[in-house]
Amino acid sequence: MQEKGTLSIHTENIFPIIKKFLYSDHEIFLRELVSNAIDACQKLKKLGSLGEYEGDIENLKVNVSFDAEAKTITVSDNGIGMTAEEIKYYINQIAMSGASDFIEKYKDKGEDKQIIGHFGLGFYSAFMVAKQVEIITKSYQKDTEPVKWVCEGDTEFDITSVEKETQGTDIVLHIAGDSEEFLDKARLQGILNKYAKFLPVTVVLEEEVINNTAPLWTKAPNELSDEDYLNFYKELYPMAEEPLFWIHLNVDFPFELTGVLYFPKIRNNFEVQRNQIQLYSRQVFITDEVKDVVPEFLMLLHGVIDSPDIPLNVSRSYLQADANVKKINTYITKKVADKLQELFKNDRKAFEEKWDSIGLFVKYGMVTDEKFYSKAEKFCLLKNVEAAYHTFEEYKEKVKPLQTDKDENLIWLFTNDAEKQDTYIQSAKKRNYDILQFDGPIDNHFIGILERNLEKTQLKRVDADVVDKLISKEESAEVVLSKEEQESIIEAFKKALGDDKLTITVEALPTDELPVVITLPEYMRRMQEMADAQGMGGFMMPSQHQIAINGNHTLIDKIVKTEEEAEQARLIKQLYDIALLSQDLLKGNRLTKFIERSINLVS
Repeated sequence: MQEKGTLSIHTENIFPIIKKFLYSDHEIFLRELVSNAIDACQKLKKLGSLGEYEGDIENLKVNVSFDAEAKTITVSDNGIGMTAEEIKYYINQIAMSGASDFIEKYKDKGEDKQIIGHFGLGFYSAFMVAKQVEIITKSYQKDTEPVKWVCEGDTEFDITSVEKETQGTDIVLHIAGDSEEFLDKARLQGILNKYAKFLPVTVVLEEEVINNTAPLWTKAPNELSDEDYLNFYKELYPMAEEPLFWIHLNVDFPFELTGVLYFPKIRNNFEVQRNQIQLYSRQVFITDEVKDVVPEFLMLLHGVIDSPDIPLNVSRSYLQADANVKKINTYITKKVADKLQELFKNDRKAFEEKWDSIGLFVKYGMVTDEKFYSKAEKFCLLKNVEAAYHTFEEYKEKVKPLQTDKDENLIWLFTNDAEKQDTYIQSAKKRNYDILQFDGPIDNHFIGILERNLEKTQLKRVDADVVDKLISKEESAEVVLSKEEQESIIEAFKKALGDDKLTITVEALPTDELPVVITLPEYMRRMQEMADAQGMGGFMMPSQHQIAINGNHTLIDKIVKTEEEAEQARLIKQLYDIALLSQDLLKGNRLTKFIERSINLVS
């Protein structure tokens, strides 16, 4: 036979559209052709299971080969094949999807999950890289004639009879001059490793099997051991440390979704961790941009999600807005929350040991997702400077006796740098106060969320004020200095430090506290942190810090009684610099002078 014809399309510009706009990434051609070949095999397997095909369905495979000299790439399968009439229907009428027709025909005869293609345009992605495409095919149906279809990237085609012994299809691409990069085994292998690594039918490149046809997420959880999950993680991320734990997703209503999500050991660099979840549709890799499917706070997870119900655009490269996406997002959030609650309940000790990594996910989720907050507040842990862990309710009961102020507010003290703020931590410990550690990358935001959600609870950094003012009580200590002496010492400090705008107070502190304490009020510190986050760091001036003079300290009494102004100024500068040093604020020339003065004092 021989036949000529014209492709049934509405515009002759369809090929430039496919090449430049529909599929922006040219390597997609191989994904599409291999996916079509997989479909052809799956259809044959389906027919075999229904008793409509009696041949071999156990050794189905897709073969990819290339000939650098002839400048061809061939994708072959031993699947269902096509008749001349089917070519005319499915190939010549662009966007008629054979997969869709097959599913419709057999929808009442069992599962159709294995069929990948639904668009009918995938075959034409071949013209992104080929100047001519041949289809050589023989249908599984008995007494059908093998045929060859040829098109050169325009609207004309030829169909002729051809010799072919076995059923199946060969797609032969005659590669264009600007796409010869694909005539290379490493290049083809890289594409297949990306898109075909877990396809359900064996894929071979130059006699080397590319894929795992039954990846872990396609199996039932009760069939799998911990070792299976860990081995699969290594397959996905060969260079990564072992994950903390994992969640196996498996739901078939109201949408279909399978997958495995792993909780990795987290580093503080968020961006390095992101985009590690791979999205598949019936084992075909689609993308690792899953921000609409996976909640923002779980973008740090690793693993695989596979769902045929996630709507893609025609090129399968981008997600489309859809109710199913929102449902899947909500489902994943609930599944993760339930898993964390289960881990906390079943083995709290192990949960605490993993908290430094788990905590980042949990806090991130509580900051960004109100529904997750309501679930997570039951298992979210607070870690103090002694590395003891408490739930919110446990912590409220722990600190209530000593850390309730005169207005019945519960005060949670915290540090974001235990070493730097050790002086203030030790002062608080002398009162038997407890200090939380909030030194993670999102703890500033987490603190704000806590204050909005916890009733009559305030969070104050341990260096936000002198210790007795952090938690205001009804009773107050008295300063041994007279009112005149207090005014005198304040003036002496301003004069010695050369700044009459300094905020200085005299406080009734214990004699074992520092003689001078520098604090930055909580509201000022938070303004500073907001400025730092917006790239405006350093806008706070030293004069905006508060200076508290310990009116009960013997050194302050000594300064008050010192009559020589120069000696008084020398002592004041020394005590002030010690206070700066305790806040890591002593820098540059001031630090040099402090060292020199200290040596002189010792001498």
